[in-house]
Amino acid sequence: MTNKIAVGILGATGVVGQNYIRLLANHPWFEIRDLAASSRSAGKSYQTAVAGRWLMDTDLPGSVENITIRDVLDLENISAEVKLFFSATELGDKQATRELEFAYAKKGYALVSNSSANRWTDDVPMIIPEINARHLDIITAQQRSHLLPRSGFVASKPNCSVQSYLVVIHALRAAGYPVKEIQVNTLQALSGGGYQGLTSQSMRENVVPFIEGEEAKTELEPTKILGKLTEKMIVPDASIQISALCTRVPVMDGHTALVYLNFAEQVPDLQEIMAILNNFQGEPQKLALPSAPKPAIIYREEEDRPQVRLDVNNGKGMAITIGRLVRDKFFHIRFVALSHNTVRGAAGGAILTAELLVNKGYVESW
Repeated sequence: MTNKIAVGILGATGVVGQNYIRLLANHPWFEIRDLAASSRSAGKSYQTAVAGRWLMDTDLPGSVENITIRDVLDLENISAEVKLFFSATELGDKQATRELEFAYAKKGYALVSNSSANRWTDDVPMIIPEINARHLDIITAQQRSHLLPRSGFVASKPNCSVQSYLVVIHALRAAGYPVKEIQVNTLQALSGGGYQGLTSQSMRENVVPFIEGEEAKTELEPTKILGKLTEKMIVPDASIQISALCTRVPVMDGHTALVYLNFAEQVPDLQEIMAILNNFQGEPQKLALPSAPKPAIIYREEEDRPQVRLDVNNGKGMAITIGRLVRDKFFHIRFVALSHNTVRGAAGGAILTAELLVNKGYVESW
């Protein structure tokens, strides 16, 4: 790729938006040309807007310091060079966010969203690139049904809570071992609650046994990701049942999942499961996409791993780390899984999806 693709970020001042900026600062394919946020930040330089609120552990990239923030609702003053938007914005209600995302698509922009607003829109793919790259084929139907130009569409990424374990379920299914029942307890990091979660004193040295909306997302979103692609929609997979309990715990980054599962048919032995995980390659790994972790899944044999402090940044925050795989008294197996919620689970996962979109020809590379 001789020229970088000009991209924009919606919701650029928040935690996920800041992660986009950090991860895209030296990206080989993408270059930030547009930053948008709420009307409170519009008209300010990015450096001014995040003064005292830059939460990344790296310095603010000089390339974005002086970009003037555009109001996210202003679709008339976007650089003509921009082709792709990453959206980390949430408006007052889901319908408004849903309409805003399609407003950008109708202007001819490709949009990859972190929002849940369009995840259940029938013809919007909800992508984990290692699992359901083929679901991108629904974009053509989306463009027809929503009367979008050839360059415009909406793709979404799933909730951060499913990232740490669903690639494992897919790897097992792909190897001939479908799963029928999952019980998952998530221990979710403060950064998953955004700026408020990171700065709230009530979250310090505390465990909160409820996160609004998380359990429903954790139980339902995998059924669409693992679902069947038809001509006009993605039909959720009803063969898998998931029960989730989601909690907030006092770590900065990293969602841990305690996963218990039953297989639908044959039960593989533990050594075979470890071999499946260690040898797994998804589409991003086969295509050698820039953000693809190699390997996608890391299995740790130590009895006290994975740990957030030691493993959350594996694969530059994009790898899934697994450990403590054993037989269980009530389920066939159980294991512990860990993923970086604001990298793999948010900005990094969306960037990997965008790389896949470029590779598949949905975003022009010049």
